[in-house]
Amino acid sequence: MTRLPGSDWARSSYCANNGECVEWAASHAAAYGQVPVRDSKDTALPGFTVAAPAWSVFVDYAKSVVV
Repeated sequence: MTRLPGSDWARSSYCANNGECVEWAASHAAAYGQVPVRDSKDTALPGFTVAAPAWSVFVDYAKSVVV
């Protein structure tokens, strides 16, 4: 995945205080239908993209299992 300068990277509200989270770029997802995902601990590492519908399924599942 190429770098997305200026993207509005977001983290889950369930993110631990230790920073061990994933981030996604919402504006890129809205514009292109692909959701860029990266590791919040080392944002210099390359991330990956997933189709927006697949990301939505993942988020819905994650919400259903978080206690």
